Amino acid sequence: MRNRSNSGVRLDYYQRLLNKTILKYQNPVTGLIPSSEENSHAWVRDNVYAILSVWALALAYRKTADLDEDRAKAYELEQSVVKLMRGLLRCMMTQVEKLEKFKHTQHVDDSLHAKYCSQTGRTVVGDKAWGHLQVDATSLFILSLSQMTASGLQIIFTLDEVSFIQNLIFYIETAYRTPDYGIWERGDKTNHGLPELNSSSIGMAKAALEAINELDLFGARGGPLSVVHVLPDEAQQCQAILHSMLPRESNSKEVDAALLTVISFPAFAVDDYEKVEETRDTIMLKLEGKYGCCRFLRDGYKTAQEDPNRLHYEPWELQVFERIECHWPMFFALSVLDGLFNGNKEQVKKYAEKLDSVLLKTDEGIYVLPELYTVVKDKVELEYRTPNSQKREAIGKIPHKWGQSLYIISKLVQEGFLSPGELDPLNRRLVSEPKPDIVVQVVILAEDEYIQSKLLEHDIKVQTMDEVRPLQVFPARVLTQIYSLLGRNKKLGLTGRPKNEIGLLATSKLYTFHDQILAFIPQYVDPHQFYMALDFNFIIDKFKNDVGYFSGNWRNLGRPVYIYSITNTVLDVGHNPPGALIGTIKKLQSGYIAGTRVHLGNLADFVTTSCITKLSFLRDPSHGEEVKKFIGDIFNKAPDIRPRLLSSTRMRPRPRSHSRSSVHGIVRRSRSIQVDPDQAQERGSSQSSLQESLKRLERGMTIPDGGSSQSSGSPTSPGALDIEYPREYPMPQHPSSPSLHLKGSLHPLHYSHQAPCSSPQLSHFFHQGGLPPGKQESISINELVEQLSNTEVLHEQADIIHYLYLHRGPDWEIKIDGRKCCINELLVELYEKAGHWKHWGLVRHTAGLLKKRVEELALAATDLLVRQKQLSVGLPSDREKVIMRPLPPDDLAKIIFEACGEDLSTASLTQELLIYLAMFIRTEPKLFNEMLRLRVGLIIQVMASELARTLKCSGDEASEHLLNLSPFEMKTLLHHILSGKEFVINTEHTNVEDECRLSVSTKKVGEEATEFAKLSRKPYAKMQKSIPNLDPEELEKEDDVESDRQGQWLRRRRLDGALNRVPVGFYPRVWKVLKMCHGLVIEGHNLPHSLTREMTPGEFKFALHVEIVLNKIPQPEYRQLMVEALMVLTLMAENDAGKLQFSQLIQVDRIVQMANTIYLKDQKIPIDVVERSRGAAGICLHFYDTAPSGRFGTMSYLCRSLATILPIPIDKDANLDCTLS
Repeated sequence: MRNRSNSGVRLDYYQRLLNKTILKYQNPVTGLIPSSEENSHAWVRDNVYAILSVWALALAYRKTADLDEDRAKAYELEQSVVKLMRGLLRCMMTQVEKLEKFKHTQHVDDSLHAKYCSQTGRTVVGDKAWGHLQVDATSLFILSLSQMTASGLQIIFTLDEVSFIQNLIFYIETAYRTPDYGIWERGDKTNHGLPELNSSSIGMAKAALEAINELDLFGARGGPLSVVHVLPDEAQQCQAILHSMLPRESNSKEVDAALLTVISFPAFAVDDYEKVEETRDTIMLKLEGKYGCCRFLRDGYKTAQEDPNRLHYEPWELQVFERIECHWPMFFALSVLDGLFNGNKEQVKKYAEKLDSVLLKTDEGIYVLPELYTVVKDKVELEYRTPNSQKREAIGKIPHKWGQSLYIISKLVQEGFLSPGELDPLNRRLVSEPKPDIVVQVVILAEDEYIQSKLLEHDIKVQTMDEVRPLQVFPARVLTQIYSLLGRNKKLGLTGRPKNEIGLLATSKLYTFHDQILAFIPQYVDPHQFYMALDFNFIIDKFKNDVGYFSGNWRNLGRPVYIYSITNTVLDVGHNPPGALIGTIKKLQSGYIAGTRVHLGNLADFVTTSCITKLSFLRDPSHGEEVKKFIGDIFNKAPDIRPRLLSSTRMRPRPRSHSRSSVHGIVRRSRSIQVDPDQAQERGSSQSSLQESLKRLERGMTIPDGGSSQSSGSPTSPGALDIEYPREYPMPQHPSSPSLHLKGSLHPLHYSHQAPCSSPQLSHFFHQGGLPPGKQESISINELVEQLSNTEVLHEQADIIHYLYLHRGPDWEIKIDGRKCCINELLVELYEKAGHWKHWGLVRHTAGLLKKRVEELALAATDLLVRQKQLSVGLPSDREKVIMRPLPPDDLAKIIFEACGEDLSTASLTQELLIYLAMFIRTEPKLFNEMLRLRVGLIIQVMASELARTLKCSGDEASEHLLNLSPFEMKTLLHHILSGKEFVINTEHTNVEDECRLSVSTKKVGEEATEFAKLSRKPYAKMQKSIPNLDPEELEKEDDVESDRQGQWLRRRRLDGALNRVPVGFYPRVWKVLKMCHGLVIEGHNLPHSLTREMTPGEFKFALHVEIVLNKIPQPEYRQLMVEALMVLTLMAENDAGKLQFSQLIQVDRIVQMANTIYLKDQKIPIDVVERSRGAAGICLHFYDTAPSGRFGTMSYLCRSLATILPIPIDKDANLDCTLS
């Protein structure tokens, strides 16, 4: 008999260790490992972690086999792994109905169970009796399945099982917006069963999605149908959210030691090395102890102070767990593995020694790792005084199978039996390695030969859609339909992938099916989805952002290919390609755009260099004849190009009818945007028509505050009536145009009797109301239908259709010119007519009536929410609804429409602004510094208010201006509002006679009297001299430099208050103030001292409590003064060196009022001026308009007020030692 080598003997020791601590518990029937001998429950996560060491030992035996006996041991261990993994698979497959339901709802009650009976494989508790939704556990199973399959194990046996695994991918791919109970199963750390968005769950899901993509689950014996597919955008969205959250774990947990599994073994989910280092350092700084790491701060699990008779904690109770949290030694094993994978020998040595010091030795001489170490009850007080000073006891499960498994894996790698790469056959550990520069391949296609010839006039050669054949190009929605077949299985009752939108990365690949190559146009340029695609300037801006997006997020083999189709909707009124398009194509020809390398060419030239995916799942014979027909329709039918809707019929004057007057202006009256009444009063009302205002602005003239100025060319003058526009630019008629229901005019805004309404230049029309509401019952529906049949005016059509929609419903059928149609068809036609003429007010309104939802709505909201921003939608304060967690797209859209009520224009605008806010927070996160809640309705009001201030017009006119801004201009205006930059409104002539449009641009240095946030340096004497002559209604006038400066700080405070912006580090500093007093009172609302016992300074939950109280203040400028007063308190708390403690409630509003009183006394302002200058909450407008810093700044007066109100100690000479600066 051959002698065993030293390595063989050592491996036999680890086999004995495994048998004694893990494998002896494995059930012979189900293959599952119970929690303990007394408890038969088998957790999915614990089972997977436990079996990893068995798999690792099998790999080691396979690698160093000396004898047939060693190969036999390797096979035995591998079969134990297969047995357990298949046991978990069987348990989950018994809940296939829940899996199918969860794909569409993401509801906690529909989730797969987190634990099963180890003896039967059945569920052990009810759906609501446990926190089952644990995305990280399911993701860990998929990740381990992928690694084990790649190492040579065959765990999946049938195509039905392949379909189930494919649907498990759909289960976890929404992890970036699915709050769950997390790795510790309890959600919020108060243990009240509140799910949270957890970084550890998102990271594990991201790793699983990347690992299993394009993997053949049958291994080397598989074929096309056993390959699973993951859309790249799902993993990328998880990565973006994960990067934004780290090192934070969730809203209630500043950091969590579980993140070690995300930044290192087994997930390797973070590709940013600096983010990995930051997360690791944060964990070790805040959580590391002598016996292991705490799970998270104030973790009460198994501590001496925990009440074992209940699972939940009282809010005040959490503070008692601080400094005595239990230490989990398994995190030392994870740290050893982390050092082994990143090649840090010092880290390995340090934590290996710490790990050895916490091992326990059994009577059999076996080393085991306990679950945790706790401070015994009689040593708690000593531990409070000196953290990590007391000896701890090992409690919980001994051995802890999860930790024991990690310990054995670390020893196998340390002793050289395995290399890190053998534990990671899919090379997940290399995710942070630098990638080569990306070259984006760009293909420009023309819809038809007419557009092709127009581009050729500019020396730009492009192919038409027909010329790219045999390659076929489709819109992204076709790819959505194709992928809806993925994972479909009738026997299991699985419907395949939900019809969610397809992302940019997916449409940037080429696809093959049989002998055909398919390409797809990105989702957001599809005008059939949402109206932003109708604005070419927005498309160009989005294109440049997307090119830069590829450089940081493309992970596939091959280059991305970006296809853009130029359609007739892009052409201007003269049917010429816009200058922005020509300029962008010329820039692409240079080889660089937005700092990224690009290659402009024909699609056929890029086939060999692009990333190509095989649509192998379409060959599945189980799909049946229905699916085959569907596939045939897709590949054999040319893309449907919708015709232009407008006819070129000239308008005929008609007598005005009663019905037209009755519904006249109903679209406008459905809107609810209001400018702040105080601001409107200060500005006064402007009665001049907005078209005249625009023309005056263009000529550099001043618009009077009151009265109207009409000329013969004004739209409201008699000379402007009954104008027929010239016919130089007839509407092109598509040869396949169907018979249309709505008549069109050469210019849809032209009225034969008066100016139109919703356009800024023609809004006078809307100021003439219809019949009173009580008389609307007498409106004749038949007369309205007749009027709709005859009118060619867009706004008349909109008013009538809106009325019919409200009173008869979208499915009501009418006859127009003898043809039947329903109201919904007319709405679609009206939407496209308004979109063609770029009349954005009506576009937004009809989009709301059609309940259109922007494709990236859920992702945009999630991008904001996970970056510690709450959202509220609806105009404050009656209908405002707060969104605190990510939601599915349909649920989110439903909330928005409910919050906006009948104001459907604002519902569309709210979706639009959420997209822009998400774009900004991804590219310019500094814009959102210290903004906790984004109140979209209030932001809309601020935007309208700023337009009213800039244009000096009424609130109604400003809201019309706002709704008629193009998407690109809306995005530009929002950026200026967020950044605080001054902006100017310019007018641009279109090719339609006498029409002007608004555009937003930044003030040039020469135009800007003073930067928005710069401190005014007006001398005190000069300021004092000007006070008696300063009327509050003149504060925001910009007639000269001085008046511009006078209103700047009032405006700044209003904007910051409306945007809920606070200073850097504001909330943790308020926490310190609460720590030193009994509470803070703000406008009658209390922030109690007990919050500091429940929450840590960096918790997002604490910031929310402060924000809720501040949001009770209705006036934004007064809110900002409250914030400044709180900042003075925080400065005092930081500089008192622990001397000050107040046994009373601090009245913050009283501090502000006293500061205002001191200011008025110092400035010696006459009483009559004080009365006329009284602003929000009775505070002087001059005080609102005072800079914060300086000898006479608001902070100085607040400090003096604080010294007057609070009992601050003084010396024997009655001097106050002021440490504030």
